[in-house]
Amino acid sequence: METLRERKKRRTRESLLRAALHLFTSQGYERTTVDEIAEAVDVSQRTFFRYFAGKEDVALAVQKMTEAAFVAAVRARPPHEAPMRALRQAFLEGWDSIRETVESVVPVELHLRMYRTIESTPALLAAHLRRSAATEETLARVLAEREGVDVDTDPRPRLAVAVFGGVIRVAERQWCTSEEFSLESIRTLTAEYLDQVGSALTGNWRTG
Repeated sequence: METLRERKKRRTRESLLRAALHLFTSQGYERTTVDEIAEAVDVSQRTFFRYFAGKEDVALAVQKMTEAAFVAAVRARPPHEAPMRALRQAFLEGWDSIRETVESVVPVELHLRMYRTIESTPALLAAHLRRSAATEETLARVLAEREGVDVDTDPRPRLAVAVFGGVIRVAERQWCTSEEFSLESIRTLTAEYLDQVGSALTGNWRTG
């Protein structure tokens, strides 16, 4: 059970996170300082650094949480599922859980606006891609363990995750430039793109 001290620390961290994302999305990541974030919550800069290593850490904190939730969802998939299906179903069926993870710390609308801020900020996008690469390596090892293969000698786990991650990135970029600004829209778009992977890789695209 959470103690009073633990609850207070959690609330301070979440307040700093919400304040940071609001500032990043309203005035820009580069223009926002740690002092401004701390001041918005009426705490010291020293207090901020007790919870976050810096601006990049707080900017990507929610993404880190959702990625961890997705990895957990893949681990929990039935063992008989083929690797690509396990990834697909973990994403689609685990969507409500991922949404709850977001809503537990920040409003969904703020999370979505931060998504677009990351895409339009080179430093954040680079950091996001680095983090995504690390998550993909974790997922490849999860798949290898599920399938009983050696991830360092069998390329299939990394290939499957690379294909899946590529679809996610294409869907994210398309969503970030669309007018449909909702969490459900990115889920729907991702599902549509995942359904096209097979034909995109093996089909003949020419119609005439």
